Amino acid sequence: MVTPSEIQVEAEFEEVAAKKPWGQVCKDLMRKQPLGTFGLAIVLVMIVTAIFADYIAPHDPIQEDFSAMFAEPGHESYPLGTDEFGRDILSRLVHGSRTALMVGFICAIVGATLGMVIGVASAFFGGLFDLLLQRVLDVFMAFPLIILALAVVATLGPGIQNVMIAIIIPFVPQCARVVRSNALAIREIPYVDAARALGFSNSRIILRHMVPNVMAPYLIMLTTFLGQAILLEASLSFLGLGVQDPIPAWGLMLTNASEFFEGSPWLAIYPGVAISLSVFGFNLFGDAVRDTLDPKLRSR
Repeated sequence: MVTPSEIQVEAEFEEVAAKKPWGQVCKDLMRKQPLGTFGLAIVLVMIVTAIFADYIAPHDPIQEDFSAMFAEPGHESYPLGTDEFGRDILSRLVHGSRTALMVGFICAIVGATLGMVIGVASAFFGGLFDLLLQRVLDVFMAFPLIILALAVVATLGPGIQNVMIAIIIPFVPQCARVVRSNALAIREIPYVDAARALGFSNSRIILRHMVPNVMAPYLIMLTTFLGQAILLEASLSFLGLGVQDPIPAWGLMLTNASEFFEGSPWLAIYPGVAISLSVFGFNLFGDAVRDTLDPKLRSR
């Protein structure tokens, strides 16, 4: 049975968690962050392109046509030209957005969520558990992002599933550290002590009163990871450790184009522009989300 004191404490929790309604956050993002809005527009175009790729792409992205090898941009049937197998560049770019977004969203969501869980648990329980867990995270953070991803995918082997695992692993300790620093401050707020005194279970305190208050840094890390995941996937595919032919992927298109760049530069230019534009859009949007949700930056 819930007592009046428990109801009062719950109300205080909800009031603290709702300091800035998410609807107001979205309005601030649209009104005060024009570059973030531009980045969001790029992201939305990518999402629409990936969803309707089957209708937007003029050709089958893996269909080979050796009679149209190295067709230059502006061709009647191939607006952006063809590759060494006669495959349409535009179709492969459009379908490659699916690969990029799938890897980006899955890796960012899984990595940030696992990091949030670990960070909140580490801060809440503290003591020896926190000490040992942070030392394990230190080991992972000692390696640069690309080096750790390369080591993981080299151990597991090439393939899109192994690439996602290799990208998720470096993301977890980064998010865990950021969330833990916020959760440590939340743990010391008096209403958390009041919840313990009222006999609330640890799971209830974590889920109802700590997780909602670390959603801002979680969302900031999530949007930051999106661009990084796309760039990492392209880098691993470029090195031959990621997506394998004939699956359309921007990094794979770049590595295939490296042998023919002198005579057919468009093979590398278009996927390079696609990677740069997508990462640019996600970074702009991520910076805007950070500026909107971070109280220190918002006050400036």
